[in-house]
Amino acid sequence: MPSPFQLLLDLFDEPKPIAAPSAPAPPAQVHDPRPALALDRAIAPHTFRHPQANRQALLGHVVIEYQFKRAKRRSIGFSIAPEGLTVTAPRWVPLAEIDEAVRKKAAWITARLGDARERAERIEAARIQWKEGASFPFLGEDVIVVLDPRHGFHEAGAMLNTEADALPGVPRHALHVGLPQSAEPKQIRDAVQAWLMRQARRVFAERLDHFAPRLGVRWKRLSLSSAGTLWGTAKQDGSIRLNWRLVHFRMPVIDYVVAHELSHLREMNHSPRFWDTVRSVMPDYEELRGQLKDEALPPW
Repeated sequence: MPSPFQLLLDLFDEPKPIAAPSAPAPPAQVHDPRPALALDRAIAPHTFRHPQANRQALLGHVVIEYQFKRAKRRSIGFSIAPEGLTVTAPRWVPLAEIDEAVRKKAAWITARLGDARERAERIEAARIQWKEGASFPFLGEDVIVVLDPRHGFHEAGAMLNTEADALPGVPRHALHVGLPQSAEPKQIRDAVQAWLMRQARRVFAERLDHFAPRLGVRWKRLSLSSAGTLWGTAKQDGSIRLNWRLVHFRMPVIDYVVAHELSHLREMNHSPRFWDTVRSVMPDYEELRGQLKDEALPPW
């Protein structure tokens, strides 16, 4: 039995610390043989590059490689096209001043280039695979291609299905093309394009005849174009030229372009008087013009 003195020592003695469990050994480091991604690549700026780029600007986090041209003009001009930015300047303007002008237009340039790239992507996504069952827009509605080698069409090469001609299991909006199932994509595309161009000439002539009397003008000749971005032109002699691909759009959009060109027979400019003339027959022309710009037609 311990003495009272030993009990007293035990009472005031510090307790021995309890040993903590040993921590697990750290995992062995595995060496990744792949090179680490460089920081400048991880945060690389977005780039817009014109195919004929000869100058470059860093606008925030966006690199703009643009085409620069000298021309006889009074000020610096900027134009955005599907291929990119083009800057045109008088010969006497120094490059430093041009660079400053580009920086001042940075927000406008990057926004417009972004819109152009998005539109190009939508157009590419709409690309048609020319085969049985392919779909394309006609007067704002999708039409299905049906390869039909029979030769009894009222129209050369192809005929649009109607309620009266509807076949079991075939959509009403189907274009019967007089080609065999083995036809090449180019053959199908060319046959559809030929049909669309015939329809375009018919529709455009009807709409010209409709709007000309309302505008107090006379048109004399209609021709079709395949211009990339120009939808129509008009000459003082009454000649009207319209892009056949307008036939993809809804009729109100076609009517806007027709009224626009006919209005030029009264006002060969884009003055307020010209737009008042357009508005007299197309009160909602601004909305329709926006649709014409925003629509992504399939590439041919």
